[in-house]
Amino acid sequence: MTIRFGPAGLGGRKEAIGNLQEFKKKGISACEIAFTYSVYLRPEDARPIGKEAKKLNIKLSIHAPYWINLNSVEKKKIEQSKKRILDSCEIGHILGAYRIVFHPGYYGKSDKEETFQNIKKAIQEIQAEIRKNKWKTKLAPETTGKKNVFGSVDEILRLVNETRCAFCIDFAHVLAREKKINYSGILKKFGKHKQLHLHFSGIEFNDKGEKRHKVTPTNKLRELIRNLPRNKDIVVINESPSPLEDSVKGILIYNET
Repeated sequence: MTIRFGPAGLGGRKEAIGNLQEFKKKGISACEIAFTYSVYLRPEDARPIGKEAKKLNIKLSIHAPYWINLNSVEKKKIEQSKKRILDSCEIGHILGAYRIVFHPGYYGKSDKEETFQNIKKAIQEIQAEIRKNKWKTKLAPETTGKKNVFGSVDEILRLVNETRCAFCIDFAHVLAREKKINYSGILKKFGKHKQLHLHFSGIEFNDKGEKRHKVTPTNKLRELIRNLPRNKDIVVINESPSPLEDSVKGILIYNET
């Protein structure tokens, strides 16, 4: 069993390799490359970055662009969303990134079952392209932090069961959405999976859910680490405004336990 801690964000292509080397010095062993607004790495950029990450034993994942809605009423927007995910998968394969994290979509005017079926269909279509291209990376739809957005724990679990995709459990989003975190209950639901890809940070929220991420409180990190199983391979990506510092804090707390 291993637990890897790392930040969300690697920086631009010019500083990426240097950042990986600095991460290694701080004990970081994971990093999620944030394609927040676009897939900013080209294949020729990704190859040396992936090679360096492998050399340093830093496990890479990708967060696909935020402009994704697999339940849009406009077919064009669904196709654009699928392309953004597939572009992330292509670069992810070159990088050696093992997960492509993304927010699946919005309910909009659809009911929850229709939304689920539309998102499931799109994921299956994307998976078919992944198989056709022989890309070695897996889709990881993420739990989301707002009540009007698809991505409850049970919705993500159902996607996993029905499409065999991977998953990302963002515990900060769970807290914002549910106003509490039932660690044992959530982890039991995903208990058959040997790998857990997790997000964690502090978070501000209101009745509608997530407002913004904030620096991770030490007591909350201790609570997370105390509840993590000891028989799985786990990646914990920090999405706070200080993701590197908070990842290092997580490593220190974990080493104390």
